[in-house]
Amino acid sequence: MPITTAEADKILADNFAPWVLDLGLTVVETGDRHAVLRLPWSDRLAREGGGLSGQAMMAAADTATVVALSSALGGFAPMTTVQQSSSFQRAVVGQDVLVTARVTKLGRRLAFAEITLTAEGEEEPAARATTVYALAG
Repeated sequence: MPITTAEADKILADNFAPWVLDLGLTVVETGDRHAVLRLPWSDRLAREGGGLSGQAMMAAADTATVVALSSALGGFAPMTTVQQSSSFQRAVVGQDVLVTARVTKLGRRLAFAEITLTAEGEEEPAARATTVYALAG
């Protein structure tokens, strides 16, 4: 059974480093094999030229994967990133970003996910990522 958004917000609060929490991520939606997080716009996360930094988007994608996997597992379990690949397609300036992580394969030891990062109100993604996670236990 998937976790609720309140349970997912608690997973964020209890399991992530303070600098990740400083991103201000909130859980918008959870499901059997997915999660949607909001990365709020902040000038602190902008790079030279005013666009949202790739590092912030990569951290958001990684974090959304943990929430999606927790939802697929029915709760948080120890896990770690094995691989992440990101492609940036357009700049985000002055807009929140919706980070949608979908679990594409959930094995006993490894899990795979695809993440789409889209500026709120836009149709085309700003970035895409894929992740591979090792599940402990």
